[in-house]
Amino acid sequence: MLIARTREELAQSLAALRADGAGVALVPTMGALHDGHLSLVAQARAVCGHACASIFVNPTQFAPHEDFSRYPRDEAGDLAKLRAAGCDLAWLPGVADIYPAGDATVIEVTGPAQGWEGDRRPGHFRGVATVVAKLCGLARPDAAVFGEKDWQQLQVIRRMVGDLLLPVRVIGAPVVRESDGLAMSSRNRYLTPGERSIAPVVHATLAGVRAALARGVAAGDALADGEAALAGHGFSVDYLALVDGPTLLETKVVTPAARLIVAAKLGAVRLLDNIAAT
Repeated sequence: MLIARTREELAQSLAALRADGAGVALVPTMGALHDGHLSLVAQARAVCGHACASIFVNPTQFAPHEDFSRYPRDEAGDLAKLRAAGCDLAWLPGVADIYPAGDATVIEVTGPAQGWEGDRRPGHFRGVATVVAKLCGLARPDAAVFGEKDWQQLQVIRRMVGDLLLPVRVIGAPVVRESDGLAMSSRNRYLTPGERSIAPVVHATLAGVRAALARGVAAGDALADGEAALAGHGFSVDYLALVDGPTLLETKVVTPAARLIVAAKLGAVRLLDNIAAT
């Protein structure tokens, strides 16, 4: 596995990978890697031949009240996991590579960035869209792979790439779950043992709402029952909603594109999940 830290090393490494005529897919990450991330690497290699995984804890997507310094970092462990997963290139840029002195441009996405996480984490998607555009600008990948676990983020990136006419294909990869249904996330490590035993209720609740909708229960009633179930297990619910998948607009009608999304806090940990509504 090649490792690049500077722009020069990145350019040299990408040229070496592309020498065989295969493409390169980018897997942007903030490190603290788990099997969900590694599934993105596998998909990147499957669609393009070579996978380039970036590890960059992006400061601009953290709100002032969120602890940027607390975000888990394990460079040695991450590199070992990427190597074992067959990643072709690990890219670890510094802040100055992504945000050089005098940097004055940000990307503000509306549309799918509005509401839900956009309301609860002001500025978050600005940081996400900006850093993804910069990573793609430096790496010039043929494709970029993102997990569907952060559904709204995926739609924001798709909208940004489409609107700016960036020559990169955005690929969404299915949510990877633990055996009990909990969506894999770097945040899960902060759950206490007791909280970890309760956390799968999030996915179970989504599945229960979907089943209720399939039986013909009105969306408002099904969602209200779901919120009550989460609250009954000690969750503080930010939202549980039925939305149009690409636009994130709330809907009361189940269509093939509809998505059930949820964000709920258990103790100090905020958990996100989503499933198709049909």
